[in-house]
Amino acid sequence: MAALTPIEPKPFSFVGPVMAGVGGFMGLLVGIANDAGLIGLIVGAALLAGVAFVFTQMWRQEKPAKWILIAGFGLGGFLMGGVSAAIMGLLFGWFVGWFLFWIAEGRYRAKLVPYLTAGQVLWHYAFRVICGAIFIFLITPIIVVMPLSFNAEDFFTFTPEMLRLDPEGYSLKHYRDFLTNSEWTGAVWNSVKIAPVATLISVSLGTLAAIGLSQSHVPGKRTIMAILISPMIVPLIISATGMYFFYSSIGIQGTYWGIVLAHAVLGIPFVIITVTATLVSFDNSLTRAAANMGADPVTTFFRVQMPLILPGVISGGLFAFITSFDEVVVVIFLGSAEWQTLPWQMFTGLREQISPTILAAATILVAISIGLLSTVEILRRRSERLRGMSPS
Repeated sequence: MAALTPIEPKPFSFVGPVMAGVGGFMGLLVGIANDAGLIGLIVGAALLAGVAFVFTQMWRQEKPAKWILIAGFGLGGFLMGGVSAAIMGLLFGWFVGWFLFWIAEGRYRAKLVPYLTAGQVLWHYAFRVICGAIFIFLITPIIVVMPLSFNAEDFFTFTPEMLRLDPEGYSLKHYRDFLTNSEWTGAVWNSVKIAPVATLISVSLGTLAAIGLSQSHVPGKRTIMAILISPMIVPLIISATGMYFFYSSIGIQGTYWGIVLAHAVLGIPFVIITVTATLVSFDNSLTRAAANMGADPVTTFFRVQMPLILPGVISGGLFAFITSFDEVVVVIFLGSAEWQTLPWQMFTGLREQISPTILAAATILVAISIGLLSTVEILRRRSERLRGMSPS
């Protein structure tokens, strides 16, 4: 095993430009928020370059320097924008203090092998920064919705009271409206009645299809697989239009079973893909051994196959449930006034009344989705342990 790179302090000719770049980026973000992006960039770059010079060339005391930076940025944030800005300032100060000495003391190479070139080290960390930026870009809209759902006013924006972290600016009234308004509770109840049944149908048919397609003797497997997972690939508006004309012709458009069957069609591809992935590593000799012991196919399926592929089945079922519970386009085409689901009610609220209760509903849906996806991840890891693909 290669030895780790020894830690060596870096000269200011390296630390200064790096800190100036970081300061310029941070200043640009703050400046854009205040309609002064260029000024923020210049001030931020100069400020952190100066900080780097002071604490690496004039007074190299790491722990006191970190506390000074935290206190200084926190005080500056408070003077510029109150309590909320002070909290952001404290976070900025902590990051600057940590990053400055992480760079200046050469700790960024401490866990890397010594033969990496400067370019390779740069890409090593640039790749992580890019991934982090993408994650922040994707997660920010969700994070913004959550505090807005506690807005004491009927606005879709942060009020001055909220920005000051004034308790008067926050309220649970939108959650109370969500839990007591008959339109919202009726929509939730409709979703609860539709999603589990659609999930059950998706899991049953999808699991059987995945097991059948895993057999080597099935002709045209690729074509059949492509057809079965096509609802994931075809644009949803096209699928919804086709379902509308077909279900109208057989008389189930606007009915409970019409929506259930449509959601089941959308959920089956998720079940097929997850169960098929589980079956890839399934040992078929187990089913042959069960047959040799006298077990019929049904007994073999429930006693041998199902326990081993159960994590994949449950994962596919959770994805199918989320798809049904969150789906809105197909419901708009196939639903009716009697069968308005929660996503449809949210869409209607955005289009007609702009009620902030939508934000409360969205926050609850996000919490449910996070819980279900966490369950999927736990089941995936359990499946890998059962198949010997990861340590217990």
